[in-house]
Amino acid sequence: MQLQQIDPIGFQPAQSGFRRADQGFRRKILRDLSLTPSLGSTATGFTTENYGKAFTETGVLTWLTNSLTVTLATVVVAVVVAAPAGYVLSRGRNRFVSGYSLVLFIVQSLPVVTAVIPLFILFAQFGLVDNLFGVTIVYVGSTLSVATWMMAAYFDSIPITLEEAAWIDGASVFGSFTRVVLRNSLPGILSTAIFSFLLAWNDYLVAVVFLRSDQNYTLPIGLQSFFQQNQTNWGLVMAVAVIMMLPPVIIFSVLNRYFSVGGIGGSLAGR
Repeated sequence: MQLQQIDPIGFQPAQSGFRRADQGFRRKILRDLSLTPSLGSTATGFTTENYGKAFTETGVLTWLTNSLTVTLATVVVAVVVAAPAGYVLSRGRNRFVSGYSLVLFIVQSLPVVTAVIPLFILFAQFGLVDNLFGVTIVYVGSTLSVATWMMAAYFDSIPITLEEAAWIDGASVFGSFTRVVLRNSLPGILSTAIFSFLLAWNDYLVAVVFLRSDQNYTLPIGLQSFFQQNQTNWGLVMAVAVIMMLPPVIIFSVLNRYFSVGGIGGSLAGR
C-alpha cells in the first residue's frame, strides 16, 4: 500500500503558533527580569546605609514615637484596670461575678474587625478619627477582656491563705491586694503587659482604618507606605522592619528573668 505524502506546509500554522507562544514566553521573562526589586543601596557587602536613609529620608522617627506612645498608654491602662478586675473575677463568688465573667468571655471571642466600622462612625462624630487617642481607646478596649482573664488566672495560683494572714494582722481587702497579691504577681503582670504591648505594637487593621495623615502613622502603617505600585525599595522596607522588631525583642529579653513563681513558694514556708 502506497503511503500518502504529508505536505510539510500543513505544519506551518502549528509552527507559527509555537513561535508566537515562544515569543510571548520570552517577553514575559524579560518583563519579570525588569521588575528586579530595588535594594536602595549600591553596596555589595554588609552595610547600614538603609538605616541611615530610613531615619533621614522617611518619617520613621515620627512613626516610632507614635507607636511607643500608643503602645505604652495601652499597656499602662490595661494593666491598671485588668489587675483589680481580675482580682474580683478570681476571688468573687456570686451571680454578679459570674455574669461579669460571661460578658468577658463573649467580648473576647468577638474579632476586632466586627467593631471597627461602628467604632469609626462613632469616633468620627467626636473627632477621634486620625487621632492617636482614639486608636488608644480601641486598643485598650480590645485588650482588656483577655488581660483581665490573664490576671485572674494568675491570681488563682496565689493561695488565699496569704491574704487571710494579712487580714488577721489588720490589713483591709485593698491593703492585702496591693501589699500581698500584687507583690507576688510580677510574672502575671509582666505577661499581661507583654500581651498588651504586642497587640498594640503589631496592629495594622485598626490603625489603617482610623489613621489618615502621615504624622499620625504608627510603624505598621508607615512600613506599608513603602510599597508602591511599580517599585518597592526593599532596602528601606527591611530596615524599618528590623527597627520595628527591636523593641519587643529587647523588652522580652530584659524582662524574661522575672518570669518566675519562686516568690510564691517562699511565702508559704512553714505553713
